Amino acid sequence: MSGLLPVADALASILASVARPVEAEILPIGEAGRRTLSADIPALRTQPPFDASSMDGYAVRSADVTQVPSRLRLVGTSAAGHGFADVLGPGEAIRIFTGAPVPQGADAILIQENADADGDQVVAREPVVPGRFIRKRGLDFQKGDVLLRASETLDARRLALAAASGHATLAVRRRPKVAILATGDELVAPGETAGWDQIIASNALALADLVRASGGAAIDLGIAGDSLSALEDAFQRARAAGADLLVTLGGASVGDHDLVQSALHREGLELAFWRIALRPGKPLMHGKLRDMLVIGLPGNPVSAIVCGILFVVPAIRALLGDPTAGVDPSEPARLGRALPANDGRADYMRARLETDPDRLPVVYPEDRQDSSMLSILGHSEALLIRAPHAGPAVAGDPCRIIRLDRSLF
Repeated sequence: MSGLLPVADALASILASVARPVEAEILPIGEAGRRTLSADIPALRTQPPFDASSMDGYAVRSADVTQVPSRLRLVGTSAAGHGFADVLGPGEAIRIFTGAPVPQGADAILIQENADADGDQVVAREPVVPGRFIRKRGLDFQKGDVLLRASETLDARRLALAAASGHATLAVRRRPKVAILATGDELVAPGETAGWDQIIASNALALADLVRASGGAAIDLGIAGDSLSALEDAFQRARAAGADLLVTLGGASVGDHDLVQSALHREGLELAFWRIALRPGKPLMHGKLRDMLVIGLPGNPVSAIVCGILFVVPAIRALLGDPTAGVDPSEPARLGRALPANDGRADYMRARLETDPDRLPVVYPEDRQDSSMLSILGHSEALLIRAPHAGPAVAGDPCRIIRLDRSLF
């Protein structure tokens, strides 16, 4: 469509406007969950720091157990945190437990199922294999190994790895500050009584959740009425809060009551684009207000959430220094029913999923795709992507989807 920017170009423009990632800060490791690393993480120690037993049994010299039964003298015990410090001699054994250090002189573990204890002696009923059931020092990682890379998000498994490697604090990106402004005289906040000609504002709540889930800090600017003064006051509050990104909801078009773009221009907006070849979400706006990025989302609830997934989430990931911020989040699927030809806009259709016998998802787009219908989006499992000018499609045709429960990272 003439004058409408393709979706890919719009995303590229937004990502290119991120001049650099936000600053780093040092946090105790216990407070670093879900944060993004700003530097590589090397191991500060070797793991395990000693040869360790992987089974309960007896640490022995394999040369003493070449023929069975073999009788060995028990000379001590090695337990986790309480190792046997002496050297194991010929004909000797020590009782050992899983995770405990293997004493010097021992080169095998006689598991307890293959041994009989007899007072201060143990009888081996099976030969042992040198090195078996021993976790060698450094099996997991060596001191100095790079274990995690900058831009990785710290989930439970990565936090555990960083802690095990000796880190008490971690360098992470601060959370990008995202100011969210709902606009329109027709809106009232959740919990307030709506007039007969008003609706409950829901978009800001949805966007704030997307912001937090993708690593940002949401700043609620409330609802600005349809006046230039109210909008300009909100923009000033966003700047005063140090927002890295301002997300406006509604009012970005050019109607008599669509004042957001005009108010931003009065504040010095450098407009990159507005209006893209997307359904839902054509009236999308992007620019910069000095150092603050601006993304103006449509007012329709479904349009705002879909555009939040497609554009706001990648912008936050870019601010966090994630090199995969612009990577296509879609995956292959198959159509569950026929569809007519598409027009000149990319269509992101709300859809439900079923599982095909070959394990490829089968996607069924909902019949009603109105961008105001949150009830449809709320029960959908995916967005079915149809390219501009796509021809008619039949059930079984390949397609691509974005799962709504996997759309953030």
